[in-house]
Amino acid sequence: MAVIALQGVRGGAGTSSLTAAFAWALNQLGEQVIAIDFSADNLLRMHFNMAVNQPRGWLRAAFDELPWQQSALRYAPGLDFVPAGRLNDDERMAFISQPEKYGRAWIAQMEALKRLYPWILLDVPAGDTPWTRAVLALADRVLTVVTPDANAHSRLHQQTFPHNTLFLLNQFTPVSKAQQDLHQLWVNSLQNFIPLTIHRDEAVAEALLNKQPLGEYRPHALAAEGMMTFANWALINLRENA
Repeated sequence: MAVIALQGVRGGAGTSSLTAAFAWALNQLGEQVIAIDFSADNLLRMHFNMAVNQPRGWLRAAFDELPWQQSALRYAPGLDFVPAGRLNDDERMAFISQPEKYGRAWIAQMEALKRLYPWILLDVPAGDTPWTRAVLALADRVLTVVTPDANAHSRLHQQTFPHNTLFLLNQFTPVSKAQQDLHQLWVNSLQNFIPLTIHRDEAVAEALLNKQPLGEYRPHALAAEGMMTFANWALINLRENA
């Protein structure tokens, strides 16, 4: 069993796309997986063909005082997901101001989920807030998603990361000299830098347009093959360590 939190070092790092792709890849390797969206933006569901106007989700259930189990959905055999749910503007502001009030009950369910799923993936919004810290504390490992640019590099030196953090490079373009240099710098200077890269690939954007995980939409795309390699690596290095 492993609880893995994925969080971008900044917004736009592709964390939700990676969470969906990771869940799909693990499932294709015969693993049972549940992916949970902990962001009020409620975007992870779009990778799993959920209707835009469907309000269902754990956060929606919390506001409506309904059982959280009603928010879980099955995308494929052995692959489940839990959207955050749609909120109106007032509810969204209430959650942002008091996230623990609405998230406390959900977080308490984590032990029950551990008995049901060998892999629990947490899609965590970027930023260092009391809410994100509470969610990251649930994880055995935190995968911090970094993109090879100066913005991400600056943040790596300005932010504090949990002790169980691993760094995963996403959106890598190997023909870029600047990205090559950053990659080499991070390999030599960052502790717990995962020795794999997820390449920049138009198929990632296309998969979201088709409301599918990357590996389902185009399994032989460069990024999809990279994610499958990462999933195999995770079976050895993340589950056993957890």
